[in-house]
Amino acid sequence: MSSDTPRRKPNVMEYIGYSYGRRLPDSMRDWVRNDLTGKGAIGRWMIRAAIPAALFLAPFWLIPASLYVHAEMTLPIFIWVVIFSHAFNNAWRRQMLAKHGLDPELVDVQKRKREAHIHRAYIERYGPRPDAAQPQGHDI
Repeated sequence: MSSDTPRRKPNVMEYIGYSYGRRLPDSMRDWVRNDLTGKGAIGRWMIRAAIPAALFLAPFWLIPASLYVHAEMTLPIFIWVVIFSHAFNNAWRRQMLAKHGLDPELVDVQKRKREAHIHRAYIERYGPRPDAAQPQGHDI
């Protein structure tokens, strides 16, 4: 591949930086869009959040103690990391989309596809929503 050909995927160092907040070049926008909005995006984000927590908590398992004590020391923290990473994944993904110059509303693409039948059923039953109707906000 020549040096003037834009790359479509990040290398390992770029991927690590991207995983924790760095911006990738514009030539990788399609990859970023798919990573943040495609199938498995929530799982990828939760794994990215769990890795630093696991690395931080790993040394506690080197302390001589029983399995029960190790679990008491580390699992409560790790469980909260997982809970918060799930709770804030939409906000983080919106922020990363905006950082890469993409529409933050793309986060809901998969949800809209999954729930399209609900909206069609509503329209069939009650008719189309009026143009004056405003969206009720984002998922939190």
